[in-house]
Formats: sequence, structure tokens, C-alpha cells
Amino acid sequence: MGWVERPLAGTESVTPAELYEQGKRLREKTPVTLHDHAVAAADRPTPEQYFAATNAGRLPELVQLRRERMLASPFTFFRGAAGLMGADLAGTPSSGVTAQLCGDAHAANFGLYGTPEGKIVMDINDFDETVPGPWEWDLKRLAASLVLAGREGGIGESGCREAAEDAVKSYRRTIRALAELPFLRSWNALPDSSVLSKARADELIDDFADAAGKARKNTSAKVAAKWTERVDDHETGLSRHRFVEDPPVLTHVSEETAEAVATGLTSYVDTLRESRRTLITRYRLADVAFRVVGMGSVGLRSYVALLHGNDDEDLVLQVKQAQPAALAPYLGLPPAAHEGRRIVDGARLVQAETDILLGWTTIGGVPFIVRQFRNLKGDLNPAELDKNHLDDYGRLAGALLARAHTRSLHPKLLSGYFAEDSELDEVLGAYAVRYADRTEADHAAFARS
Repeated sequence: MGWVERPLAGTESVTPAELYEQGKRLREKTPVTLHDHAVAAADRPTPEQYFAATNAGRLPELVQLRRERMLASPFTFFRGAAGLMGADLAGTPSSGVTAQLCGDAHAANFGLYGTPEGKIVMDINDFDETVPGPWEWDLKRLAASLVLAGREGGIGESGCREAAEDAVKSYRRTIRALAELPFLRSWNALPDSSVLSKARADELIDDFADAAGKARKNTSAKVAAKWTERVDDHETGLSRHRFVEDPPVLTHVSEETAEAVATGLTSYVDTLRESRRTLITRYRLADVAFRVVGMGSVGLRSYVALLHGNDDEDLVLQVKQAQPAALAPYLGLPPAAHEGRRIVDGARLVQAETDILLGWTTIGGVPFIVRQFRNLKGDLNPAELDKNHLDDYGRLAGALLARAHTRSLHPKLLSGYFAEDSELDEVLGAYAVRYADRTEADHAAFARS
């Protein structure tokens, strides 16, 4: 009997060509026109009901701050309401192709960060809501967010819609391009500055360069220099750095809390990949403080830990509470065994390069993630871009989202679903405008409540 090709993992053998044809058949079952559906579910909670429900597990004293940040604009409200959009998307038409979702793929959740070699790349940078689900959900959230960001930045309606449509077009084109590449090349494609030309986002070259320059200066050493002071320990005769309070954003914690965080960091070490465990254990924990963070994360327990390394070296870690994913109830997903591990596993799967110190732990029975704080991180604010640049930003974000999704779904399958058609661009552009209108109404209702 002659040799027969077979898959390495023992799964059913399907060729790339067969996957492409499967995708075309999925399109026949779920035409792209069905994605221009109603924007609000009949049984959705009111904005106030959603806000109240999602305050569970948060610190009561920070609930008002969360409200104030969400009230700032419709775009900031949208950023803090991923689960509300999940309620609206539940049961909507889907191609049936599942990806590991960012879960909150709004335009401000794409940022710059450094690889272990110090190279600056741009990618999805927030995975608090990551779960497996329909790829359409991430793309629809991105498109709607671009309309809202453009409106906040004073861009006309045609420019906002064009940015949303171009994000979808770039997503399609990138999926199709990656589907034609050798597997290793598509898997290892790094989203560095070269992605700008590939995504036809050349107007962002200067913006990217400026943001990358700022990211290179964003180091633990800079945080330590700005946020800490040197104190002498008279008992040991040694000195160490200690965080300087800046309430309400940065505050000291009790000795009991500091000890609990220290214990949590000890168990966190075992969640790192083996090659990094020896590295992190060379550091010494010097101080712990509480720091208010984010938009959707306001009110969660979040600490910064200051570690001393070689000579005057400082390392700052963020230890952040991990909540259940906002989309999980609307996808019928069971509770995660550990919400911190869910986030870390999702990030490791989706990101081109993941923080080498990303891990998880449990403190006082509450799940947390641990990662480097601000190290080589930067961003481009989509709400501050002019018309030409927002359009390019949409193309860039669409390309980055497509690359991220192909880590968990086969690009040949989705390429078949897209085929040669471009109708999806206008369909999701129309949906994005209507969902932005819905969000503005939600924001107004929230302000009145």
C-alpha cells in the first residue's frame, strides 16, 4: 500500500482547497447581507441595568468614578459596555466560523508594545474579554467604534462610515492574503511598521513613528523614577524604593494586602513558561500599591508591584483582577476554571508576541493576571485623528484583527466565505453607523438615569 498523507494531530484530513470550498458553502447558508441586522436585542438590559449588573465584584468606592468615565462621551460609554453589545449580538446571523475573540475589539484596544528583542509592534493589547466566538462580533465592534471615535473627533459622517467600511475591507484583504502564504510565514508575520504599507495606511507612518518613540521611553525605570522615592530601612541599613501616593489613582495598601499580593506573586511564577521562571525569581519585591486603571476595568482590584533587579534595575508589574468575560453568557459558554488563565491563554494564542512575564495567580480567592506595567507600551488615539488618518487607522486595525483571528481559525475557510465579493464592507458600514446611533442613545439614557 502506498503512502497516504495524514494530519499530525489525528484530526480529520481536510486540504486547504477543501476548506476554501467549505467557506463558499457557508456563504450560501449565511449571505453577507444578513449581517446588516437589527442593532438592539428586544430583551437587552437598559444602560443603567447593565451598569448596575456589571458593578458586581468591583470596589464600591470606585463605582462613581467608573460612571464618570463612561459618561465622558458616547465613545467612552461604548468602551465600558462590551457586554451590552454582546447582548445585542446574541442570536444574530453568523457564518459559523469560530475565532478566539479579543472580545472587546474597539479601536482604542490596539496599541504598541515591545517584543523581547525591543522591537516595537502594534497589535490588539487588551484581552480581558477574550473568548471563542463568531469572528463577526469582533469586526462589528471594531467598525462601530470607528464611527464613534470619528464623531468624537469631529469627523463628518461620510468619513466615519468610510473608516468603518475600510476596516472591513482591510480585514477581508488580509484574510485572503494570509490564506495564500506558507503556514509558517503567515503565523510568524509580525505587525511592525511594515504593516502600514501592507494595510495601505501610509498616512499613519509619522503617527506610528511618534508613538513608537514614546513607547521606547515607557519603561519600568521611567515609572520608578516618577512614582517612587528612596527610603532607608534603619533596621537593615539598606535602602529601597517605595511608591509615592497620588490619590485617588495611586495609594498605599495595608501590610496584610501587600503580603497577600506577595504570596500571589510567588504562585504566579509557576504559570510562566519554563524559560522565564528563573528570570523572574532573580528579582526582589520592594513595594506594592493600589492603582486605578482603565475604562472597562475601573473598580477592579489592581496593584502595581515594584521589584528590584540587578544593581539599580527596577521592574514594575501590574497585578489586575480578572472578571468573567462579558460575552460568555451570550455565547452560552461555561464559567472559566480560572479567569486569569482564560485571559493569558487567549493572549498567548492571539498576539504575535506576548509579554514574556504574562501569567496569572489567585489572591484571596480572587483570580488575577500579572504582566509588565507600561513596559515599551504606547498607543494611537483614534478619537484624535483627522479624517485621512482615521481611514488609515481603520485599515490598519482591520488588518491587525484579521492577523489575530487567523491564529485560531484557518484563513482558507474564511477566505472562501469572502470569495471575491466586497458587499460585506457596505453591509457592516451601514450596521456600524446604526449601532453608533444606538450607543449615542444609550449614552444619553445613561446620563439621565
